Amino acid sequence: MSENLVIALMRELIKTSLILAGPMLITATVVGLVISIFQATTQIQEQTLTFVPKIVAVALVGLLTAGFMGNTMISFTKYIFSVISNI
Repeated sequence: MSENLVIALMRELIKTSLILAGPMLITATVVGLVISIFQATTQIQEQTLTFVPKIVAVALVGLLTAGFMGNTMISFTKYIFSVISNI
């Protein structure tokens, strides 16, 4: 196993993990920003107001992108197994 192969595998791993986590992280960030702007303008400082919409939005995005994430994980797993079989 060469250094170039390890670097390529790590690069692919990081790329795949960013692709999988990206939609949910972006959704949580956008919803959190909208909620914080809403709280600042209305001066409502309720703690549950920040968590419940984020959880609902992230769960919804997770359900909507579950097929895409599953296919991405399966293709990455097949890639890893093909690399292992070629070693």
